[in-house]
Amino acid sequence: MTLKIGLFVGREWSFPPAFIEEVNRRDEGVVAEFAKLDSTRMDEPCPYAVLIDRISHEVPYYRIYLKYALLQGATVINNPFMWTADDKFFESALATKLGVANPKTVVLPNKDYIPGIVHTESLRNLVYPLNWQGVIDYVGLPCVIKDALGGGWKDVFICHSLDELILHYNEFGLRTVIVQEFIKWDQYIRCVCLGQQEVMPIKYNPHERKYFVEHEHLSPELGRRVVEDSLKLVRALGYDMNSVEWAVRDGIPYAIDFMNPAPDMDIYSLTPFYFEWVVKHMADMAIRLAKQPRPQHRDLQWDTFFRANRDRVNDQLSPGASGTS
Repeated sequence: MTLKIGLFVGREWSFPPAFIEEVNRRDEGVVAEFAKLDSTRMDEPCPYAVLIDRISHEVPYYRIYLKYALLQGATVINNPFMWTADDKFFESALATKLGVANPKTVVLPNKDYIPGIVHTESLRNLVYPLNWQGVIDYVGLPCVIKDALGGGWKDVFICHSLDELILHYNEFGLRTVIVQEFIKWDQYIRCVCLGQQEVMPIKYNPHERKYFVEHEHLSPELGRRVVEDSLKLVRALGYDMNSVEWAVRDGIPYAIDFMNPAPDMDIYSLTPFYFEWVVKHMADMAIRLAKQPRPQHRDLQWDTFFRANRDRVNDQLSPGASGTS
């Protein structure tokens, strides 16, 4: 029986056809195609062994279907339950728990609320006025304010004063924001992480939104730490497709942003060199997961967040494992 991989995409044009062609040309009993949906009934089977999700954060029906598909036994990249629950404050707190360096971060109550919320009655759990000085004392100046659920460097502001911070905060309205310590970086790295196994650290300039093909941009020690810490994060989150951004200050890599479950895979931004790597390794992963499914129903047990590497260490130390004592 031929196994099917379904691809959910938006407007991107370069990755989808290249990925589909790469899978199909291998002739491994697995075919890839654009997933097609009509209406979904609660008892219908899912025709796909693997579904790759690059757009459900913008199309709610897709997200609902992907959770259903996971229930029916499909492997979904990335797990829609985790993606729905993730936010930038959680990721910072998780990094801290895992011992991964990251900027000091504060999450703030919203500026505005939906109609029906009466401030004096509905928000009795909130302290008012907000302790702005306490926020500044913790994260320092300059600091960064951004949407706790945002991405793509949209609405990210560097604030040099308390007045500037409050001004930008007021502009977010109904959106929840985080405020972070500003890391003045010496190097910046974006890692493409696939299958919770493969990590490609790429030199990146966030000001220009540009990748550089420069293979010797990291020392062996820094490269090793960036790869190991990237794997800690994606394994804790259960993300098989993600990018992790690192700002290096005084030789220490700080995890700036690692909630990118639909990372940039465009040939013009990635460059042809890294684009080819992404297409090949995405095909490797999708075919492997189609033939050897990895059950996702256990992915969201809370203790997995705190043992990202513990199980692997225990496996290495168990009887019969190779190694030294």
